[in-house]
Amino acid sequence: MSGDKMKTVKGAPSHNASPKENGHQAPSPVPPNDSSTHPSAANRAEDPALTSTGELTHTWVHFAKTFVLIFPIYALGYFEFSFSWLLIGLVLFFWWRRNTRGKHSRLNRALAFFEHEETSVKHSLTTSDLPPWVHFPDVERVEWLNKTVKQMWPYICQFVEKLFRETIEPAVKESNAHLSTFCFSKIDIGDKPVRVNGVKVYSENVDKRQIIMDLQISFVGNTEIDVDVKRYYCKAGIKSIQIHGVLRVVMEPLLSVMPLVGALSLFFLKKPLLDINWTGLTNLLDIPGLNGLSDSLIQDVIYSYLVLPNRVTIPLVGDMELAKLRFPLPKGVLRIHFLEAQDLEGKDKFLGGLIKGKSDPYGILQIGTQLFQSKTVKESLNPKWNEVYEALVYEHSGQHLEIELFDEDPDKDDFLGSLMIDMAELHKEQKVDEWFDLEEAPTGKLHLKLEWLSLLSSTEKLDQVLQSIRADRSLANDGLSSALLVVYLDSAQNLPSAKKSSTEPSPYVQFIVGHKTLESKIRFKTKEPLWEDCFSFLIHNPRRQELEVEVKDDKHKCTLGNLTVPLSCLLVEEDMTLTQCFALKNSGPSSTIKLKMALRILSLEKQVSSDQPSSVQVRKSSLPQPTAASTQRQSSDSPLPPPTPPPPIDASTFTLQHRDGEPYSASPLRSTSNLSMCISSSQKHLPHKESTPSLASDISLPYASLELQQRLRQLQNGSAPGQFPLGEVQLTVRHSSQRNKLIVVVHSCRNLIAFTKDGSDPFIRLYLLPDKSRTGRRKTSTTKRTLNPVYDQTFEFNVSMVELHRRTLDVAVKNGGSILSKHKGLLGKVLVDLSGEDIARGWTQWYSLSEDGLSSQSLTSTHDPLLTL
Repeated sequence: MSGDKMKTVKGAPSHNASPKENGHQAPSPVPPNDSSTHPSAANRAEDPALTSTGELTHTWVHFAKTFVLIFPIYALGYFEFSFSWLLIGLVLFFWWRRNTRGKHSRLNRALAFFEHEETSVKHSLTTSDLPPWVHFPDVERVEWLNKTVKQMWPYICQFVEKLFRETIEPAVKESNAHLSTFCFSKIDIGDKPVRVNGVKVYSENVDKRQIIMDLQISFVGNTEIDVDVKRYYCKAGIKSIQIHGVLRVVMEPLLSVMPLVGALSLFFLKKPLLDINWTGLTNLLDIPGLNGLSDSLIQDVIYSYLVLPNRVTIPLVGDMELAKLRFPLPKGVLRIHFLEAQDLEGKDKFLGGLIKGKSDPYGILQIGTQLFQSKTVKESLNPKWNEVYEALVYEHSGQHLEIELFDEDPDKDDFLGSLMIDMAELHKEQKVDEWFDLEEAPTGKLHLKLEWLSLLSSTEKLDQVLQSIRADRSLANDGLSSALLVVYLDSAQNLPSAKKSSTEPSPYVQFIVGHKTLESKIRFKTKEPLWEDCFSFLIHNPRRQELEVEVKDDKHKCTLGNLTVPLSCLLVEEDMTLTQCFALKNSGPSSTIKLKMALRILSLEKQVSSDQPSSVQVRKSSLPQPTAASTQRQSSDSPLPPPTPPPPIDASTFTLQHRDGEPYSASPLRSTSNLSMCISSSQKHLPHKESTPSLASDISLPYASLELQQRLRQLQNGSAPGQFPLGEVQLTVRHSSQRNKLIVVVHSCRNLIAFTKDGSDPFIRLYLLPDKSRTGRRKTSTTKRTLNPVYDQTFEFNVSMVELHRRTLDVAVKNGGSILSKHKGLLGKVLVDLSGEDIARGWTQWYSLSEDGLSSQSLTSTHDPLLTL
């Protein structure tokens, strides 16, 4: 009877169940007059009795369990047994319990693994293993092309083998004397041809004289390539290789005569996925820590030849202008304002996960081959970065801006969400300023302002652009960009031999604009090198900046000639383009270098963003996924910590305001697991590092200066401002050529503004721009409650005289305080120009402080003869 009652009690709660169960809505209740579905009044009256009986039974069961546990202890004491028997019993009990739990745990893990495998297989069958043309109507199936390639594959293999032996092998031998015995002992591309899983042809928003196609390339080959360096008895090779990616084919210009197409251009929009199986000594590279390292070396080679903006151009008509086809101008420049985020997921946990903390978020941005990493905001779920990045966009159709957020940790950074922006839609919108929901994360939003800058070949809007970015007030090399410079390096003639050497040089060219330096490839053992290479620079003010060209000999480490071209001379040329053979200085009597330079003004056509939500965000689920086995492996594994890539191509970064008035800096530092970008082989698996300093200072977008202006107006209270309303600072500046050091003495300040009613707690921070890293920062001690502090502190910066002329001393007077103090902020700034010839003698000056450092004045100057001692 009691058993029946127990069954009834257990079934009773089903009548009082919640209206929602397992996420499904329960059916609507039936009206009371329907007696067929509801219990009678008598049955309802029995429910309290059944419930009380169940509670009584539960109490007795609990009492019995307690008695069973306590009675053995009582019995041991009653019969005067040793306490050791109790300990033995407890040990046996816990051993049995641990064994049982271990078995259950292993069983549950096995079941969870099988469920995960089943889910992964179902997901992969619906997304990855099926070709793109199944999911996307604009991607077409091209099985006829695969059959054609299969028929041609033996002849393609012969061509590749000939290319390896006649082109690559001699180049490797000439590159280094230690590789003079290098040779390919075996080259077998294999019998498995390249497959094209789908083709997309662009018919809208393209030039009528070109055809653009995207080919989904997949190559899983049984390739065998063995190399041998006989001098060192070294053998190595590749046993198999897989490559998966999107290859863009551009046919332009279309002609009215045969062959109807002038040339073919081939390139990858983003780095292809690569998986290599090594043999020989390179088996060492299959070690997990070195596996990604070796793959990145090969990716670097592909990266430098086949990934946008690099491309392979095949001319079909003899008189085509190859320079224009190989290195076309970018379609535009994307300015990214990486502002803030909200409601990010807290990843930091304490006490074994019992207490959930906050995160230390930072962002990774990628467009094409260009990467940027923001600074890390400590312990915040609503971080504010206020950073700006500028990147070149060569193809807006089919290209995306990818953003991923991470929580910085000492061991492995946790993923916080991602976002993808379609460049084609952004090109239509021109300007977007809105909040975007993060994908692959339970919560989080990201605030971005995106601006598409068009390229103009005239100077009509130059003054307007310079005024909008404050270039008319700032220093030549700092701030947002107003123009783009593209330099096409063609060749050099009659280069001299290195001093005290009769051998031919191995020349390369170094280009410098402002703080950015780019180098060409090395041409070995020739006085008439042919480079056919292209370089791009984002220019802050073309009226003040210049291009420095230096030809160097890599073998003898010396200079073969140099040249300086003011960018202002391009402003008066037709279409701001100049092609000329320039005579090299400090070189041979007839040494020349041929350059083609084009300058384009960056113009924001749409000044106001729309109030309506834009359509620029792309859901990752709507994009075709690679069918590579390697991608499935990556998706099943846990995300890797973001590695460290090399500096990106043709990109600039810019900084806004830090929380305490100090600017954040950003730079292209690390890639991410999902982006899978090619990186420096020596840096891929290194732990997290501090991001490199920004290319621009914190003076161009004056958030801190606006706060300072507001505080100054409150202090003046309507009265007319004085001659130097923010006060003055006294500095001594000189350069020691013997020690290669810049010496700065901070003497004192006077007439500073009061930050609080008790005055200010001023200290002085110094940077030698563009270096804004922690190691490059100098600061004085804090003086309490004074408006006329005296410091007399000396600071030194390691910099040569040649490099010093391209640097700027950034001096900021700030109000200090404790860590939790709200009274932190900027009191004034000074930017000291170091390009003068008097820097070696030194000077002592009073400088007037300003909000942004641009309008500061040097008041009194004294050249102290003791400074030169």
